[in-house]
Amino acid sequence: MDPDVRFMPREELLSVDEIARLARLAAAFGISRIRITGGEPTVHPDLTAIISAVAQTGVHVAMTTNGSRMDPGSLAAWKDAGLARLTISIDAAQPETFARITRSKTTPDDLIRGIRAARDTGLWPVKLNSVILRGINDCQVVPLAALARDLGVEMRYIEFMPLDSGHRWDRSTVVTASEMLRAINAAFPLIADGREDKSDTALRFRFADGAPGGIGMIAPVSQPFCGACSRLRITADGKVRPCLFSTTEWDLRPLLRSGADDAALRRFLVDATWTKQAGHGIGLAGFEPPERTMSAIGG
Repeated sequence: MDPDVRFMPREELLSVDEIARLARLAAAFGISRIRITGGEPTVHPDLTAIISAVAQTGVHVAMTTNGSRMDPGSLAAWKDAGLARLTISIDAAQPETFARITRSKTTPDDLIRGIRAARDTGLWPVKLNSVILRGINDCQVVPLAALARDLGVEMRYIEFMPLDSGHRWDRSTVVTASEMLRAINAAFPLIADGREDKSDTALRFRFADGAPGGIGMIAPVSQPFCGACSRLRITADGKVRPCLFSTTEWDLRPLLRSGADDAALRRFLVDATWTKQAGHGIGLAGFEPPERTMSAIGG
C-alpha cells in the first residue's frame, strides 16, 4: 500500500458473527476452501476468532500474509483455531530490494525464520508468493527459486496486475511468466506438472534434479485462466466481487444488518455469482481497472 492509505472505520467492517454466517452459507453451497486475505489479515484484532468461526463450517481454511507477525505463539494459535495452510508474500530474497519494496522493518531472514516456525508448528506445506515488476525486483527471480529449493516450498511468481494502490500500472512493467521461466530454467531446469486442479491459478513445475520445493506461475496478464476460475470474493466491508477485476460490487452488509434470513442471503449470493464476467479484459480496448486496489479487495 502507498504510505497515505487510510483504513476503513471499524463499524463499516463485517463482524466476526457476520463473517461466520457468510462462511456457513458458503459451505452449504458446497464451497470447500476459504482463504483469509488482505491487506494484511494478521493486523485484524479478531483474526483468531475469525479463523475459528470459518473453520467450524468444515471448510479448508488458508491465509495469505506478509509474514511480519509469524511468531511461534501466533502460528500455534492460528493452527489451534483451525488454520490449515499459509501463503506468505516475499517479493525479494535480497534485503535491500525487499526493504525498498515493502518499506518494512521485516527482513527476508525474518520471513525465513517464520517459515521454519510454521513448519515446526505443523502449518505445512507453505507457499510463497512474489509479484515481479520489471526494473524493481526482476533480478530476484532466480534467487527466489534458490530459496524455494533451500526451504522445500513452492515459490509462486505472479505477473503484475493493474491493481496497485497508486494506479501506476503499465504493461511495460509486466515480466511475463515465459520470461521468468526462461530465467529459472537457465539456473535450475524445470519439469512442467500443469495445474493441480483445472480451477487452480498456478501452473506448477518441479526441479528436474529432484531438489525439494517447486515453482508456480500465475500469469493473469499473458495467459489468462478466466474460463476455469471458480472464485468469489467478499471484501472486509461485505461487498461481493465475482471477479478480482469487477467494476461492480454487490453489497451484502445491508441484508446482514436488516434481519434478512438465510434464504435471502443465498439468493443474493447466487444472483451476484451469475454476474461473473467471461474475462477480465486486461490489454483489450476499453479495459477499466477497478476503483479498489488489491489491498482493499483481498488477494
